[in-house]
Amino acid sequence: MKLKKRQKKSRMHGRKMGTHGGGARKNRKGSGHRGGYGLAGTGKRSGQKITLITKLYGHDYFGKQGVTSRNTKKDKRLRINLRQINEKHKSGEVDLTGYKILGEGEVSRKLIIKAEDASKSAIEKVEAKGGKIILLKKKEVEENSKDDDEKIEKKKVVKKEKGEGDEDEESEEE
Repeated sequence: MKLKKRQKKSRMHGRKMGTHGGGARKNRKGSGHRGGYGLAGTGKRSGQKITLITKLYGHDYFGKQGVTSRNTKKDKRLRINLRQINEKHKSGEVDLTGYKILGEGEVSRKLIIKAEDASKSAIEKVEAKGGKIILLKKKEVEENSKDDDEKIEKKKVVKKEKGEGDEDEESEEE
């Protein structure tokens, strides 16, 4: 004679605690007793899930990836392709300060573009159509380097007038 066993939840009806075999009542509330949904609780101390996770996601799931120092600055310049410039801007002169011009796409007309920076391919494509890309960043760098060169030359002149440079040369020869 075969007996069909009733499900546990139906057998537990009417019991004193009403937890249906789930332990304390607080274990059934929220997801605290279960440990969360999905891959929740897969921190350093949940060794029982490590093999499952490494099979599913590989060894890159745990730990830090990449090395960056605190002084590393993220390049926050906006970027725009020549194709987008061609579509959006109808006039010949385009002011894109703060942007870096990238060379994807073709140029259909002569453009004069003011930008912070540009790739070599973008500059070549614009110049091939008779246009020009004016780089604002390079002007500042060139001006600063000229100022630095002038300061260095002035220091050399002052040292020679005082006679400081001659003494150094004599001591080196000895």
